[in-house]
Amino acid sequence: MIADAETGKIIRQEGNYDRCVTPDYSFKIPLSLMGFDAGFLANEHSPSRPFKKGYAAWIESWKQTTDPTSWMKNSVVWYSRLITEALGEARFRDYVRRFGYGNQDVSGNPGKNDGLTNSWLSSSLKISPLEQIAFLRKLVRQELSVSQQSYAMTGKLTALQDVAGWTIHGKTGAGPVRRADGSPEPGHSYGWFVGWMTKGDRTLLFARLIEDEKREAV
Repeated sequence: MIADAETGKIIRQEGNYDRCVTPDYSFKIPLSLMGFDAGFLANEHSPSRPFKKGYAAWIESWKQTTDPTSWMKNSVVWYSRLITEALGEARFRDYVRRFGYGNQDVSGNPGKNDGLTNSWLSSSLKISPLEQIAFLRKLVRQELSVSQQSYAMTGKLTALQDVAGWTIHGKTGAGPVRRADGSPEPGHSYGWFVGWMTKGDRTLLFARLIEDEKREAV
């Protein structure tokens, strides 16, 4: 989906744009807003935290000292969990509700009491491309009731590149499709690319969701 941030008009839409799935690593955009607004995140390089034994480390780049910039770039799950744990369950739930983010369900996996650390990772929290667009529109229009620093720093962390005069901000995210028992289906996964792009006084919002039903060749 592509939409105009000022008017909300949908410029292009393809596929099943109202299907709700896990946001996975794309959830780092709202997490950045929460972290800066709550004061856990200070700037693009603070706080810096060392990797510790026991942290999630299924990607090699996570096994190192991480700051907000490398957290966003490398999608470091354990750093995300430091943010949500600092917020606490009540404040985390309130942010998600205030943002109107997807189905707003941060309960986590049934019976595991892990909503604070896992709800956005192929778990209870789900969002559609249409809802991603709605959230991003409130972000760029600064309608989320967070601090100005939260908007400014999230913009810095999500800045990607300039293309044909457009300044692009965005975040990718990928996660497995899970069976009823919670186990991942091999090769079956979702992939996101969401964000916004600005040229002059015009801003466009975009949300792309793909679903792979088999493992792709690298």
